[in-house]
Amino acid sequence: MEDHQEDKPVLGRPPKLGADQFELLRILVAEHPHCTVAELNAMLSARSGVSVSLMTLGKALRQAGIVRIRPVAAMSFAAPDVGPQRYGYAEQHRAAGDLQRYSSCLTDAEWALVSDLFEPAVAGRGKPARYPRRAVLDACCYVVRTGCAWRLLPKSFPPWNAVFKTFSRWSAQGRFELMHDRLRQQWRERTERAVEPSVAVPDSQSTRTSPQGGVRGFDAGKRVKGRKRNLVVDTLGLLLSVAITAASVQDCDAARPAMALACAKYPSLKTLYVDSAYAGTCAQHLQQAHALDVRIVRHPGNRTVGRWHNTQLPLFAPSTLAFAPLPKRWIVERSHAWLERGRRLVMHHDRRLDVSAAWVWLNEARRLLRGLTHVAVI
Repeated sequence: MEDHQEDKPVLGRPPKLGADQFELLRILVAEHPHCTVAELNAMLSARSGVSVSLMTLGKALRQAGIVRIRPVAAMSFAAPDVGPQRYGYAEQHRAAGDLQRYSSCLTDAEWALVSDLFEPAVAGRGKPARYPRRAVLDACCYVVRTGCAWRLLPKSFPPWNAVFKTFSRWSAQGRFELMHDRLRQQWRERTERAVEPSVAVPDSQSTRTSPQGGVRGFDAGKRVKGRKRNLVVDTLGLLLSVAITAASVQDCDAARPAMALACAKYPSLKTLYVDSAYAGTCAQHLQQAHALDVRIVRHPGNRTVGRWHNTQLPLFAPSTLAFAPLPKRWIVERSHAWLERGRRLVMHHDRRLDVSAAWVWLNEARRLLRGLTHVAVI
């Protein structure tokens, strides 16, 4: 019975691809590793004279042990033992800590640069701090970045009243200004500049005030009712001094206290680039009081003063009515734009002027911290 079953012929169509075709497939795959199934089928038909369907050819490739390998990542120039390189947000970009941390909070590298300014090395007399100073500073950074009210601080931070009292004490002590000055020196050293600047650029910006009250005025030129933020920056756009006044104070009058603070901190200042709003008696006062070389930068299309024209030049001179970036003036304009990244600084919410200035120092110090500790992933 069993011998009769072995002698029974196998029913069905005999396979078209035999051992010779399987060997030919291996040769074709070795010669053309990147060809498609259709191209492989055409080459097999041309060499062996056997024509099969794509489904039959795919089944034959699997039987021959031939599989297609697709790359799982883009080509990387890293070392072979490192593995495929990944671009974008990854685990190394996350801040160490619990999952309640926010993007405005300080990382370990950032906290290491400024921790000694907020935590004394030796414990002094009195009651020890109830809340970690790093958590309090993170709460202040959260407020200046998001612009939220003190009472609306998330519960992951210390209580709002403790954060507010600590912020008021730090701003009165000038901690944020000290933090910025330290980071500004490190940034200038990183860019291979002298630690003490020699060129300054002042400018002002009028912003609105909230109904909280305090000093305010009306800027008729900008048509803004609020305060005026007077900045003095170096050629890198880093703060040298900040003076907050009412918006009704003219630029030439507000520049005197701002430049007095800058020159007292940095005696190395020699040159000052100002616009036409600081010309006249203000420029003369700055030259005599601080021995500065005041250079007034006017727009090429200024109709009040005009411009000198050499008649020996070509007749068709370039137009002065189009937009023209003024030398050194765009630096301080960019600094004003950097400040508005902190939503707390879009409008003045504080009654006291020194508190408004403290927010400016904290916002710029936070930006420098992020830049100094940033490691580019290539």
